[in-house]
Amino acid sequence: MQDRVIRASACPHDCPSTCALEVEVLEGRRIGAVHGAAANSYTAGVICAKVARYAERIHHPDRLTRPLLRDGPKWSGRFRPIGWDQALDLLAGKFSEATSSHGAASVWPYYFAGTMGLLQRDGINRLRHVMGYARQRNTICSSIAEAGWTAGAGRTHGVDAREMAESDLIVVWGGNPVATQVNAMTHIARARKQRGATLVVVDPYRSGTAAAADLHLALRPGTDAALACAVMHVAFRDGHADHAYMARYTDCPDRLQAHLAARDPAWAAAITGLPVAQIEEFARLYGTTQRSFLRLGYGFSRSRNGAAALHAVSCLPAVTGAWQHRGGGALWSNRQIYHWDKTLIEGLDARDPAVRELDMSRIGAVLTGERTALAGGPPVQAMLIQNTNPATVAPDTNRVRRGLSREDLFVAVHEQFMTETAQLADLVLPATMFLEHDDLYQAGGHSHLQIGPKLIDPPGECRSNHDLLCALAARLGARHRGFEMTAMEIIDATLAASGWPDAATVQQRRWIDAQPEFRAAHFLDGFGHADGRFHFAPDWSRIGPDHAGMPSLPDQMAAIDTVSEAHPFRLVTAPARQFLNTSFTESAIGRKREGRPTALVHPADADRLGLAEGARIVLGNAQGEVVLHLRRFDGLQPGVVVVESVWPNAAFEGGVGINALTSDDPAPPAGGAVFHDTAVWLRACAAIAPATLAAE
Repeated sequence: MQDRVIRASACPHDCPSTCALEVEVLEGRRIGAVHGAAANSYTAGVICAKVARYAERIHHPDRLTRPLLRDGPKWSGRFRPIGWDQALDLLAGKFSEATSSHGAASVWPYYFAGTMGLLQRDGINRLRHVMGYARQRNTICSSIAEAGWTAGAGRTHGVDAREMAESDLIVVWGGNPVATQVNAMTHIARARKQRGATLVVVDPYRSGTAAAADLHLALRPGTDAALACAVMHVAFRDGHADHAYMARYTDCPDRLQAHLAARDPAWAAAITGLPVAQIEEFARLYGTTQRSFLRLGYGFSRSRNGAAALHAVSCLPAVTGAWQHRGGGALWSNRQIYHWDKTLIEGLDARDPAVRELDMSRIGAVLTGERTALAGGPPVQAMLIQNTNPATVAPDTNRVRRGLSREDLFVAVHEQFMTETAQLADLVLPATMFLEHDDLYQAGGHSHLQIGPKLIDPPGECRSNHDLLCALAARLGARHRGFEMTAMEIIDATLAASGWPDAATVQQRRWIDAQPEFRAAHFLDGFGHADGRFHFAPDWSRIGPDHAGMPSLPDQMAAIDTVSEAHPFRLVTAPARQFLNTSFTESAIGRKREGRPTALVHPADADRLGLAEGARIVLGNAQGEVVLHLRRFDGLQPGVVVVESVWPNAAFEGGVGINALTSDDPAPPAGGAVFHDTAVWLRACAAIAPATLAAE
């Protein structure tokens, strides 16, 4: 009989849920089924299909298991195995060589959220700070949304996500939790079943979540602030605004009311493309429901006007006073409830703020030598990349790949699979997965902190991020006590420094619930600004340097990539259900369920262009062209095109992926990637040759 034990863990993937897991460990060396922890009040026994079948991923035959050295020109795909000592000596030598010839800031350790573990993700910063390497501004995911949220609320937390089950109206705005945060749907379903709650989804297309909603507002991309302003206009017009609440908790309700007087549903309809009657229906529903819960997603913030849009939407519960009621208010992220001291993890005691900081979303501009992107410093000469795949997921793919292809740039990639970034590397190092190392996790979409312990040994010669960094630090002469400690020792010390129970206690309890009590979560003792008030009129200059042109009060900000005769379509690059960025794209089951790279196009547009179902088409703009297949889809407005998932570039005919079309323009006021703010043309496709670097 097979030896089978159930062990506790936490999902590391870039999703707000950070699900509590129960993992079958077979004979001490393999895993079987993965389940959600039923005892966890947020996970509630539910996890996504991707993680449920994690055995397929962790035991995949294509995993990297040995260090590899490029053995031919870049783009050749030729590598040969080498030993870890040789690999580490080479990497340390290249970093030292770059430092000697161009200064320490010519070395750029680059990472992001392939794992959400605080140690294995963020530990690379300890090496960065100790050695004086170029710093990284983490803009690719949430910086725009965070700017918009803090502009109003002043602090990044919100209502307990579990309160959705006690709501009478849940508005999912700019997110698709059916695909990206399945646990939220569990609590929404409880509210619908037990309270008869209404689910409204605001999203440019009929996603899986929108298809399940009672009301779907399929607005034009980048027009969310106009809709929010019209809803507030109706609240003031029809007596649904809570003037007593606003007088106590907000900065300038009279100015806001006067400002919104001309921003009625007809004004918003002309901008959003929504019918006036639908805007009125939603505004009445929101304004007359005390227990109205806004679950704000990231999607609608990924636009040049995204911070202004998220701020405008976050004003809604302050106008109606929904914050006062259980099941009312809003949540974007709970990231500030954990009060971490990450000095040991990140080497913050060695951080020098004078060292140049490079924008990770602009990696293409950085690596191709754009002067402003280089922040006044030398060209980047050497990189170590962990937990991300910028050759596919970063904006302006063609420029990123040109930069990574520089012959004078040394790139080491620490990875689990041979991603397209790894294919462009000089050195590829095999990495562990989350069940093969120790790590510490927090959640954004709920309130639990957890430890995910090592459950099985990794295959071959895979090493964790922490172990790699410690070995590299020894060769570079980097001195910090974090490099002398095991992963679990750092976890334990970080918990103690941050005021949490020790690691043994956290593991024994399975998780620690850090959710603030009701009054704090609902800002009933004041918002996060110095005056304790929600700011309808934010001081954008305190949030980011690029604040000129930001609206002084909630408003539609005319900053998006507008359609034109040359580029008549607006493109949204939405997430898929089976993939998570480019994680899980190696799954045969996931690929089969997703099908192939597909553009969702309104039937009226397809008919006008003479394009049948399944037609091969090209989307393009000044940055590039991408070949896909067309699917006729009436769940969006004419003039909008949606491409789900971040398929690998190689999955596209011609070898160029969807981010060839997205811009690396930084969103005001604090930067950020504008993935869903793209104007394109669309036409039928003739056969094309595979893309080459020269052709790009």
